Amino acid sequence: MGILIFQHLLLESIIDIFYFPLWWYSKGIVYALRQCFSLLKTGNESLAPGLWLANLFVPMYGQFDFQGRVISFLVRLVQIIARIFGLFLWLIFCSILFLIWLALPLVVFYGLIYAAI
Repeated sequence: MGILIFQHLLLESIIDIFYFPLWWYSKGIVYALRQCFSLLKTGNESLAPGLWLANLFVPMYGQFDFQGRVISFLVRLVQIIARIFGLFLWLIFCSILFLIWLALPLVVFYGLIYAAI
């Protein structure tokens, strides 16, 4: 019985080793893309540049005089620019993570081949 279990485990391990690259670049890539979009969505919800843009002309702290409106507009404009820049940096970060996901098996394979030489 032990020999049958060992044979089955060995066969499954060999199949998994050969199936891994196929999974990584098919179902795994879809999973990685979903996770990256989820991270990007979380960054957008956290920074919320659209919310700041929607309230661009609304005076802050109930200051409805001219100076209050101008200061509120300028402060919100700077906030929108900074948040869009932050969201752009977050997009670059998510893209780099996805590219690392794509390159990781190739780097490991290269490392194994290089170590064997």
